[in-house]
Amino acid sequence: MPEKVLFETERVQHREDVATYLRTVADKLDDGGPITLEAGDQSVTMEPPANVEFEVKAEREGPSDAPGELSIELELEWDEDTSDSDGSLNIK
Repeated sequence: MPEKVLFETERVQHREDVATYLRTVADKLDDGGPITLEAGDQSVTMEPPANVEFEVKAEREGPSDAPGELSIELELEWDEDTSDSDGSLNIK
């Protein structure tokens, strides 16, 4: 299936600022309302349903015998045609 990027931003930020951003996303998920992402002239609003697929991935990229780049990726995914149902997203 082809992928179309609706919004993308990447920049270096202090980890406390990232934590604040993630708390805001968590609060929006908890409230059950839409989530709007904005950066510069980009903006997209999405409405995650009550049940989403939640993926957490830790990666290391680079040579095996030298320092590389580490990352933690968090992804929420759902089908556009999925009707909303009761449920919750638990992050531990």
